Amino acid sequence: MKPAPFRLETPRSLGECVEFLTEHGDEAKILAGGQSLVPLMNLRLAQPSVLLDIGGLEALDFVEKNEQSFRIGAVTRLRDLERDANVAESQPLLAEALPYIGHIQIRNRTTVGGSIAHADPAAELPAVLLACGGTIKSVGPNGEREIPANNFFESYFSTNLEEDEVIAEIELPRWKPACGWSIQEVSRRHGDFSLIGIACRVSCDEEGVVTEAAAAFFGVGATPSLAESASSLVGTKADDEALRQVAEATTAELDPPTDIHVSADYRKQVGGALARRSLSIAYQRATRSIT
Repeated sequence: MKPAPFRLETPRSLGECVEFLTEHGDEAKILAGGQSLVPLMNLRLAQPSVLLDIGGLEALDFVEKNEQSFRIGAVTRLRDLERDANVAESQPLLAEALPYIGHIQIRNRTTVGGSIAHADPAAELPAVLLACGGTIKSVGPNGEREIPANNFFESYFSTNLEEDEVIAEIELPRWKPACGWSIQEVSRRHGDFSLIGIACRVSCDEEGVVTEAAAAFFGVGATPSLAESASSLVGTKADDEALRQVAEATTAELDPPTDIHVSADYRKQVGGALARRSLSIAYQRATRSIT
């Protein structure tokens, strides 16, 4: 199929993009990599009358590390992040998640901002952002806004962004020295959207006692969601009994849907197993630097 007729605009700056959004409201859509929007347009599930191509805005294509955080511009391509050694060193959970996202051809075009704004609940990046305690920075007619990841995703393909706002960058906290990570997912084939997945990080003190544990599930509901059960590892050394209890609590906590792919019960059982596996791996990685 072909998309409905539309007018293409290429804003020369973020400010000009906001002006277009303010003028056209919900009739305008932002195009960055086009890996989600273009298929929807071809199926006529999305029919914007104005398309704003921001893929060429070099000011939004950057990776920057400072003492407090790690910043990534909205139009930075996933494949560029995957090849960036600085990402692997400074944000290992993000680096490990990137190869799970589609195939290389998809990652060549997909942008960070586009993936976050699309808010697919089965996607990896929103869950990584949530697990890391990241922030989305947007720009609109009223200026800049910083939105914590846990307040950004509202429902299926729905976010806290206003119609006249655009994502400028995402920001991740600086990675701590004794902090481990893991991402695990189940999908029918590599590159498919996950049936269920988890992204987690675990921090320890010098004695190997867990001081912080965060785990974000994806593919289990309308948005990525933090598992409360992961926090029960705090104060332990993540031994077999502690991990078993987390797995049981996770299975009880999850309330996923049944769909054409798998049942809710399948997701609950697999979710508990993935929580135990990923948190164990994250803990082992966290303690390497203190042994």
